[in-house]
Amino acid sequence: RRIARAMMTLSSAMMPSVRCASPPSSSSTTSRVVRANRRAPHRTPRAVAANANANADEWGSLGRVCAVLGSQWGDEGKGKLVDILAREYDVVARCQGGANAGHTIYDDDGKKYALHLVPSGILNKNAMCVVGNGVVVHLPGMFEEIDALLKVGVDARGRMMVSDRAHLLFDLHKEIDGLREAELSGNKIGTTKRGIGPAYASKATRNGLRLGDIRDQAKFAEGLRILAADAAARFDNFEYDVEAEIERYKGIAERIEPFIADTVDYVNTAHKNGKRILVEGANATMLDLDFGTYPFVTSSNPALGGVCNGLGLAPRKFETVIGVAKAYTTRVGSGPYPTELHGKVADKLRELGFEYGTTTGRPRRIGWLDMVALNYANLINGFTHINLTKLDVLDQMEEIKIGVAYKLPNGQVTTAFPSDISTLEKVEVVYETYPGWMSDISKCRTWDELPENAKKYVLRVEELAEVECRYIGVGPGRDAMVVKP
Repeated sequence: RRIARAMMTLSSAMMPSVRCASPPSSSSTTSRVVRANRRAPHRTPRAVAANANANADEWGSLGRVCAVLGSQWGDEGKGKLVDILAREYDVVARCQGGANAGHTIYDDDGKKYALHLVPSGILNKNAMCVVGNGVVVHLPGMFEEIDALLKVGVDARGRMMVSDRAHLLFDLHKEIDGLREAELSGNKIGTTKRGIGPAYASKATRNGLRLGDIRDQAKFAEGLRILAADAAARFDNFEYDVEAEIERYKGIAERIEPFIADTVDYVNTAHKNGKRILVEGANATMLDLDFGTYPFVTSSNPALGGVCNGLGLAPRKFETVIGVAKAYTTRVGSGPYPTELHGKVADKLRELGFEYGTTTGRPRRIGWLDMVALNYANLINGFTHINLTKLDVLDQMEEIKIGVAYKLPNGQVTTAFPSDISTLEKVEVVYETYPGWMSDISKCRTWDELPENAKKYVLRVEELAEVECRYIGVGPGRDAMVVKP
């Protein structure tokens, strides 16, 4: 029915032109740093509240356990949707990744918060925020976030818990991250140098330290000395004062104690007691260690399987899985990117969308929407809904393209996402081209208010994905969300 409706809506004047584009050059994207966020919200608290109330029934219908997952290469805008939904949920949980995930959210007054470890539900005073066992936690960094929130009146104490099974990320992991990246020379992964990969490596080799270990200072000190000795044996330039770090963590141990919990028991008991649980995915499916563009991936599993492992929640308990996708695409770091743009169009989209990394501050690579990648993410995760974000960034584009297939080096056209990196780097993208709407949609709050060409673009994405684009982002504020009827 969705496909039939979409086809009826597409007029003959909207029929796309289809062509292949050669793969982009390997030259790096450069752009001047944009100082001001041109997408800063200007809605009043009253307007935000009114729109939230209008959609309350929708948010309440999403089921008791809902996962919000990135479907591209990260930075899709997951934090905003989580922030909206958190008002309707009793538990908001992080399940994987670490401080390499940057989530930007806004409060009712338009104030901006950039979070890295603290779950985005922290602005909802009625929600318990959970950092699950699958997250790697840098405790000093986490407390920096907690202290910054406290200064603006947001108190995490009593409203946030961290799994005793979560592995700890130390400054030595950050040092190792930089040394490894330097060794790779021209084949760099593009790591954020936050120590995420080395921390997960410690976990995989079974010599990592978990948060619960901090309660036994003798065991903790011994484990940290072993980690430091291993790193010193591996890297000639490794510099790390392990004894100073041990002393530092004695104070941290006392402060973290009220936050430590058996979160596996907590979330499952909450589910058993009828509580609603919202899971905030970090990074994205195309960066998944198993399913992403390996080796240009993160070191955890942002796909739905990683959500289950990272919280200890069984797959059958998830009723709703929302895939978050930008109306175009971005990527930070190295790796194949078939629909990547360069030049004036890329610079224009980057400036309009303020596409600079929350964690790194680096200019993001820019590309058209890639339906081959999005459908691949849906194949793995089984999305029940799509949240199409930043549609307003396309307001000034006279022409908009969607990548619908790849032409392989042997001439074959496919809609399957290749696993081989060398193949991905050589594909030609088959595009459909659509006229833009050339009008400001940032104040639209209902489907009927959107321009016809914007509707047709959304319907075409929905048709290609075979999943409803239920939620459409038209700006950064909480209220800037259109719920499609």
